[in-house]
Amino acid sequence: MAPSEAEALFKIMDSMSSDQKWRISHPNPCQPGSSWPGIECKVGKDNYLHVSRLDFGTPPNPTCKKTATFPSQIFALPYLQSVFFFNCFTHTKTTLSVPQNRASPASLQQLSLRSNPALVGPIPPQISTIKSLEILTLSQNHLTGPIPVEIFSLGSLVHLDLSYNMLTGTIPYQLGSLRNLQGLDLSYNMLTGAIPNTIGQLSLLQKFDFSSNSLTGGIPDGIEKLSLLVFMALSNNKLGGQFPKGLEKLQSLQYFILDGNPIHTPLPLEFGKLVKLQELRLADSGYSGTIPESFSQLKNLSTLSLQNNRLTGEIPVGFGSLSHIYHMNLSRNMLGGVVPFNSSFLKRLGRNLDLSGNPGLCLSPSEAHSLKIGVNVCGKNTNASSIQPWKKSQAPSGLSKPFFLFTALCVWGLPQMLLLYDKVCLCFSPNYYWLLWC
Repeated sequence: MAPSEAEALFKIMDSMSSDQKWRISHPNPCQPGSSWPGIECKVGKDNYLHVSRLDFGTPPNPTCKKTATFPSQIFALPYLQSVFFFNCFTHTKTTLSVPQNRASPASLQQLSLRSNPALVGPIPPQISTIKSLEILTLSQNHLTGPIPVEIFSLGSLVHLDLSYNMLTGTIPYQLGSLRNLQGLDLSYNMLTGAIPNTIGQLSLLQKFDFSSNSLTGGIPDGIEKLSLLVFMALSNNKLGGQFPKGLEKLQSLQYFILDGNPIHTPLPLEFGKLVKLQELRLADSGYSGTIPESFSQLKNLSTLSLQNNRLTGEIPVGFGSLSHIYHMNLSRNMLGGVVPFNSSFLKRLGRNLDLSGNPGLCLSPSEAHSLKIGVNVCGKNTNASSIQPWKKSQAPSGLSKPFFLFTALCVWGLPQMLLLYDKVCLCFSPNYYWLLWC
C-alpha cells in the first residue's frame, strides 16, 4: 500500500475505533492473512493494494467509540468503492462533510450512513461532486434542512434513501434528472408541497416511498409513465383529490400503500385492472360509495385494508374467491348485507379477517359455527331484539334508536364497554365507537 494511503487509513481508524491500536496490531492493513476486519482491498493497475471497502459499526467489523465523528479523510482514499457506517455516531454530534477543494475519489459507488442519531445538520451540496455514486443511503439519522438540489445532478444514482430524518421543504422538481434511479425513499421526514410531476421521467423506477411526510395535492398524472413500478407508498400525508386517469397503466405494481390521507372520493374502478397487486392499503382516507366489484379480479391480492372509511353497500361476492388473500380488514365502515364468505374462507383467514364496526353486516346462520369476525348471525334474536342487515337503500340513519342512545351514554362518560342486553356490547375509543356482537 502506498504510504500516503496507509497514513490516511490509520487516521480514520484512530478517530473511529478504539477496539485496537491499529498502527501496532495491523501495520499492513491489506496484507493477506492479517488484514483488518471491516476492510477490503484490491490490487490496482500499479500493483499496489488499495482499500476498496470500509465497514464500521457491527461486529465483526470495527465498532465505533463514543467520541467518533465523521471522518472526511475517507475521501482521500483514491480507490475506495464502498463505505458503511452503521450505528456509529451515537454520542458526539457530528456532521456529514465533503471537502470542497479536494477531488473526490472517482471510484466511490456506495456511501451508506444508517442509524446514527448524532449525525446532525444538513446534507452538504458538495456530495454532488462524487459523480461515481450509485447508491446513497443517509437513513435513520438526524439530518435537517432541505434536500439539496445538487443531489439530482448525480446521474449515476440507482438508489437514493434519505428516510427517517428531519428534512424539510419540498421535493425538488429536478428529481426527474435521475434517469437511472430504481429506488427512492424519502419517507418519515417533514417534507411539504406537492409531488413533482417530473417523477414520471424516472422510467426505470421500481420503488418509491414518500410515506409519513406532509405532502399535499394529488398523485401526479406523470405517475402513469412508471411502467416498471412495483412498490408505491404514500401513506400518512395530506394528499387528496382524484386519482390519475392513467392509474391502470401501472401493470407492474404489486404494492400500493395510501393509508391515512384525506382522499374523500369513491374507490377507483381502475384498481381492479392492476392484476399483479399483492397489497392494497387504503385505510383511514374517507373513501365513500361501494366497494367496486372489479376488486374481485385481483387474484394475487394477499392484503386488503379498507378500514375506517365511509364505504356502503355489500361486500362483493367475488371476494370469497380470492385464493391468495390472508389479511382483510373492512372494519369501521357502513357496509351491510350478508357476509359472502363460506366456512373454509373464514377459517383460512381466522383473526386476519376484521369486519367489526359495520352494524348492517351479518353472518349467514349456516356459517354461525365459524370464528368470530365482529358481526352477528343474520336473524338472530337477542332478548326479542332482531338483528338484521341493512338494506341497500338504508343509510346509517336507519340504525335503531337504542344505538344512538347507547352512543350518547358513552359520550356522557360511562365505562368504555357497556354490556347491553345479553350479547351486545357498545365499545368506543377516543376516536371511534361501534357495536360488537360479543
